[in-house]
Amino acid sequence: MLTKGENERLTQIGPGTPGGELLRRYWIPFATLQDVSEENPTSFVRLLGEDLVLFRDKSGQVGLIGDHCPHRGASLLYGRVEERGIACTYHGWLYDTSGNCLETPAEPADSKLYLTVKHRAYAVQQLFGLYWTYMGPLPVPPLRKLDIMEYPINRVRIENEFSANWVQVMENNLDGSHIFVLHQDTYSVGRDANGERPQATSTTRGLINDLVSLDYEEVPAGIRRTMGLGDGYVEEDLLIFPNMLRRMNMLSLKVPVDDFHTKKFVVTVDMGLPGQLGSEGGAGEKKSDADIYFRVPTNAKTPIDAPYPQASYSMRQLPHQDMMAIESQGPRSPREAWRLGMRDDGIAFFDEMILREIDKVERGLAPIAVSEAFIDTNLEAVHAVGLR
Repeated sequence: MLTKGENERLTQIGPGTPGGELLRRYWIPFATLQDVSEENPTSFVRLLGEDLVLFRDKSGQVGLIGDHCPHRGASLLYGRVEERGIACTYHGWLYDTSGNCLETPAEPADSKLYLTVKHRAYAVQQLFGLYWTYMGPLPVPPLRKLDIMEYPINRVRIENEFSANWVQVMENNLDGSHIFVLHQDTYSVGRDANGERPQATSTTRGLINDLVSLDYEEVPAGIRRTMGLGDGYVEEDLLIFPNMLRRMNMLSLKVPVDDFHTKKFVVTVDMGLPGQLGSEGGAGEKKSDADIYFRVPTNAKTPIDAPYPQASYSMRQLPHQDMMAIESQGPRSPREAWRLGMRDDGIAFFDEMILREIDKVERGLAPIAVSEAFIDTNLEAVHAVGLR
């Protein structure tokens, strides 16, 4: 059980906070490749408590820059993109993708003011159907590639934003036992010899009797979860610290927006067709956007922007069930009041790992899995048992 102070330390992610400093040591996915285009070259981004603008200039370069112009604070979301960058529409101050000020048009012709102006900007790379950014101190670590990225993308699912901190969304993703109770009517956890899914004998227990074992183990990249089912099937998943989970042929990516909001992308791949690791955007980029990108319908809750308890949640689809469970805890779950059981050891393990890595960063040390350029998520195990 955590204290209230530890809970805040765990979930606060703004600039200068201990949790925010930890997350800024990693590359974070934050937008899809269709969020900016020639027709719509700017997009607002809120990430780690910062207001930013993603833009694509007329030379095709993509940048992520602070929303408010350093001159007098007007929004760059409405900036004019040019060959060399983005110009504030208020007075024309021009910035490149690195945040360098290139022009201050209203100043005298011989003014060197532009040389003294440096705007907040972050590196952007394109990988696996998404834009990623690094917001931490130098040197910039490598953008980690996973073996799952060797395969063509089938779909990038963009889920509705959660009114909850990122740790809650990760905890739900890592929690193995809830699958058999919360999702008892919407998820096929196993099949018998005739291909029939098991039926719950009571709504209280759901399909939990089919869960024979649930184990969590720390590995260099994060946490390995192993679930054993009654029919002998064993599933091995990997939490890539801090905010990704590779489950079967899916990679679930959680995006910390601010202390109380989280975005989520889920990328699924076709495991029968290996692609070429390291190709920009992933092998699946050869498909059209219409085939790749899918936004979860907004009927997850009504009204869609309202948090619990104002929202009324639909419970007919699996993602909506998760949204209810995550948001109804409150924007920051009161972990100091939790009563954990033995099947919650993975959740406690994850929370303690975050606090441990926060402590390391504060001591000037690198957190786990930052410098790994390639992560083996053991997809061979998935090939061996097949997809369910």
